[in-house]
Amino acid sequence: MILEVSRKIRTLSRTDHYRQAATLLVSIPGISTLSAMILLTELIDISRFKNPNHLRSYIGIVPGENSTGEEETLTGLTPRRNPFLRTLLVEAAWVPVRKDPALILTFTQLSARMKKNEAIIRIARKLSNRIWYVLTQGQPYQLGVVVE
Repeated sequence: MILEVSRKIRTLSRTDHYRQAATLLVSIPGISTLSAMILLTELIDISRFKNPNHLRSYIGIVPGENSTGEEETLTGLTPRRNPFLRTLLVEAAWVPVRKDPALILTFTQLSARMKKNEAIIRIARKLSNRIWYVLTQGQPYQLGVVVE
């Protein structure tokens, strides 16, 4: 049954409607064909999001906030989210921290000052930036180059 569903997803990714976008997304480390198709079917149209901040907000990987009068308190991740996409991006973010030099460096720096589970949320935010850029620019992802 899983094999049959996987074949149908691969077939759907090769249709005219999804082919180009799925190919672009698969060029990003951590995004498989299944992940790409979930992203594409949940986002519907990337042009709905004016910038990466709007995409991150839709996914739900932005800080939550409680404000009363003059007091402002950050509450971790916002409860407003697309649960499928937030879970997908956080899980997918573990792959580029082993393959993309720029994200390896960022994750290492973040892990030195916070828990790895908190650092991976920040990597997921960067991954969402890369997804937005790849889909809006129509160019495949290039691994980051680190210059020290």
